[in-house]
This record gives sequence, structure tokens and C-alpha cells, in this order.
Amino acid sequence: MPTDVIMPQMGESIFEGAITKWLKQPGDSVLKDEPLLEISTDKVDAEIPAPAAGILVEIKVPEGATVGVNTVLAVIDSAVTPAARVPAAAIPAPKAAPESAPAAPQQPKLASSASLPSAQEPAPAVQPARRIRSSPLVRRIAKEKNVDLALVPGTGSDGRITKEDILRYLAQPRAATPAARAVAPSAPAQQPVAPAAPLPAEPVPLTRMRAIIAQRMVESVQISPHVHTVYKADMTRIVRLRERVKGSFEQRHGVRLTYMPFIATAAIQALRRFPIVNASLVDGPQGQSILYHPAIHLGIAVALDWGLIVPVVRNADQLGFPQLARAIADLAARARAKKLSPDEVGSSTFTLTNSGIFGEEFGTPIINQPDSAILAIGSLAKQPAVVTDTEGNDSIAIRSVQYFCLGFDHRTIDGADAGRFMTAFKTSLETWDLPID
Repeated sequence: MPTDVIMPQMGESIFEGAITKWLKQPGDSVLKDEPLLEISTDKVDAEIPAPAAGILVEIKVPEGATVGVNTVLAVIDSAVTPAARVPAAAIPAPKAAPESAPAAPQQPKLASSASLPSAQEPAPAVQPARRIRSSPLVRRIAKEKNVDLALVPGTGSDGRITKEDILRYLAQPRAATPAARAVAPSAPAQQPVAPAAPLPAEPVPLTRMRAIIAQRMVESVQISPHVHTVYKADMTRIVRLRERVKGSFEQRHGVRLTYMPFIATAAIQALRRFPIVNASLVDGPQGQSILYHPAIHLGIAVALDWGLIVPVVRNADQLGFPQLARAIADLAARARAKKLSPDEVGSSTFTLTNSGIFGEEFGTPIINQPDSAILAIGSLAKQPAVVTDTEGNDSIAIRSVQYFCLGFDHRTIDGADAGRFMTAFKTSLETWDLPID
């Protein structure tokens, strides 16, 4: 019996989505809950599982199309089970043997191994079986340049092929054919000195996620009068604590101890003291008013190979340090793997963005609406500093220093509010005395 695959309702405010990639093609066997296609919505990119096992008999909506929720995307014949399909699926396999070894059909094993350039070459025979992860931009470039993505090494999350990967591949002369790829084992050593990757000759259309990001950033700047204030925090105490306990922390709690949970905890402590920074400006019957959120929903900006997304730690103020560390790491990992659910994206009350991982001292972030503030985390570096001992004597010492920039909506948050919040945040980091176990 036929089973329809429909565009799901990915959150209450989501009314449409774009098909970014079909992971199966008509005639393919599918298992129930096996990833069937990738979609992109206003809030999240996600893999959609098959609603039933069977054979994918028809795709009704092509890649790149945008449709409303509940639209029928494909049809699965669930009366034909994947198990029953196996004998038929094996039929085309013998056709590959004459192509690889037409002169010796009576010795298929010897012929297939003799056709390989080296003992390391069986990998390409397995390569097509793996699911290739890539962005719509990468697939568009591959189509225009007639590139088999199975031959392009991916450096992104879970082997995802990034734009830089395919441009680097195109820049290598030996990447023109699979045969050239097997020549010169020392070739990988030449990659660092390869010529600059060529840029696309034609304008590249924005992906859906990039277009949404552009729209949201313009809207935020138009809505909120942005003000930024930068503070420098001495992180030496935390750096020493982390170095001392990071091994045992990971053993006990199953997650790497990064600096993010320290920063998130300090922000939560300051938000509790100054709730105006956790508030939002809302429209109502009597005009605009300030909504003080009873809980702290902490947005964590995550940079992806194909854009930016802000998953949210719900009720972050109710979590202990280990639970907060696990929640942040889990959300970031699932964001990169497209495993987030719609309710894990959006509706934050305060956002952290770690632009310092790229080496910048600090950035001036754009507010993630409808928040009233966002905190940008700069890079951590050692600097000489003047320190004063308990007797008032000054000396020069090497300290671990980090810059933090608070971007805030001046309609709701005054400079004094921002200053008090940042002072509390900075003090919490510099005099850290909270338990982490």
C-alpha cells in the first residue's frame, strides 16, 4: 500500500520548507525511520526520516523547491518490503564485471584485483555506499564542474564536503579523473603549496539558510538600536582550574571541559542579578512593554559549514555545571549533524556567540531577536598585566586574558544596566568559587 511522505510541521511558526537534498532515489529500498531527505526551514536544517519501510516509488518535489507544510513530497510502496527487494537489487551487479575485466570473465576474483592500481585502491569500491554529506552550494558547483563528490575528501563534520573542499579539489590538476587520483603517492604532500582555489565564474545564489540569516540580520539592525560595550576579564584562575581538573571531569561526566560552561555560568549568575538583560520588548494592546522572562533560555550560536544556527539550552538557570556543559556540547554536536528538533532552535532570552575561536580579540555582534542582548566571546590569550598584592605592591605578571563584548538593545537596556551586568559577569569569572562537579 502507498505511504505518503509529507512536509512536516517543524515548529508552530514554520509554514514552509525547502528540499535541499534527496538521500534516496525512486526504486531505492528504505527502512522505517531511515533518513530520506534533508529540508531547510526558517529555524533549522533537518533530516526527515522515512515514515514506513518499503520502496521509494515516486519523488513529487525536486531538490531546491520550497513547499508548504503537509505537502506530499514522495510516495513509498510499503507493500514491498526492503527484504523482498534484495534478490532483484542484486541483478544489475554482474554487469559491472565485464566493464572491469572483459578479458577474463572466468576468473572474476583475479580479474577484479588485477584491475586495481595498488593494494590500497579497494576503498573506491566501497566509497559510493557511504552517504555523501554536502551543502546545496557544493552540489551546485559539483554539477557545474562535472565532479563526482565521492572523490572529494570532506573535512567538515561527519565528513561533510565544504565549499573549500571542492574548490581545493578543483584546483588540483590530478583531480581531473579518477585514474589521475591514483598516481603519485607523494601528491598529498603537495597540497599545502597548491595554487589558490578558483572562484566560481558566475554569481552563486544564496542557500536558503544564508538567505534567512541575511534577512534576520537586517531585521535585527532595523528593529534594535544596537550599543556595544567591551570588557576584559582575567581568566587565569579559571585556566588553572580547568587544566587541573579537565581529565577527571571528562571521566566523571563524559564531556570535555571547555571554557564555555564557565562563561555560560557566569552569564547566568549575572542575568539573575540583572533580569532586564534577560528581558524582551513586546507589543501589546497598550503599546510596547517589557517582558521579564521567568527562565533563562540560553542561545548558543554554532557556526556550521553551511551557515549559522542558534540552538537553545532551555531553563539553563536550573542546570548544574556538569549538566550545562553536557547540554552545550550536545546541542552543538547535533546542530552540526542536522539532528536538532524545531523546539531546540529559537525563543532564546539571551545568546552567547564564540567568535574568539577564529582568533579575533572581540566582535560586535548583532542581537538575536527577540533577545535584548548578546554576548560575544573573544579569544583567550596571555598578556602582561599589572597585578597588585594584598599590601598594595604592584608587579608585572603574565595573565590569561579574554575580551567580552555585550551587544544590547538600547530601547530596553541602558548603558548603566549593561555596565552593572558586565561588571558582575567579569567578577564572577575572575573570582570563580563555584563548584563544577
